[in-house]
Amino acid sequence: MNSADSDLPARLTAVFDLVGPLYRRSYRRVEQDAAEFGLTVGVRAVMVMLHAEGPMTVPQLGRAQSFSRQFVQRTVNEAAEGGLVEAVPNPAHKRSSLIGLTPKGAKAIAALLERERAALRELGAGLDAADVDACRAVLSHLVRGLDADVG
Repeated sequence: MNSADSDLPARLTAVFDLVGPLYRRSYRRVEQDAAEFGLTVGVRAVMVMLHAEGPMTVPQLGRAQSFSRQFVQRTVNEAAEGGLVEAVPNPAHKRSSLIGLTPKGAKAIAALLERERAALRELGAGLDAADVDACRAVLSHLVRGLDADVG
């Protein structure tokens, strides 16, 4: 085993040590930005998923985001009260409606995502695609490993 391999656990610990503060700071930033659009972080998460994937059922949204069905249902109800999402018939399952973005919701989430992308363009200055790809590879590997421990 070479010294780079023997140092790997310490280097991975350093990655984990950065993930916590990154998560907390980015969560606060997302929370602040979403609030300016009248959204909670939960509503934003549901709307981003619907924006990317199209209409989904509440259970599908919960599984995709590792949220409880109850949390997603409360979030969907909150978004529906704001006219951001609506239930539409589900041809595959009559008892489980699909949740989709309304035109108002689609416009709101597109504007928020564009604002977030503009901020990320600034934050990412000085990084290249290889940096980002390497970071994603490491974090994806760690997530998969932790999922295996949980499963």
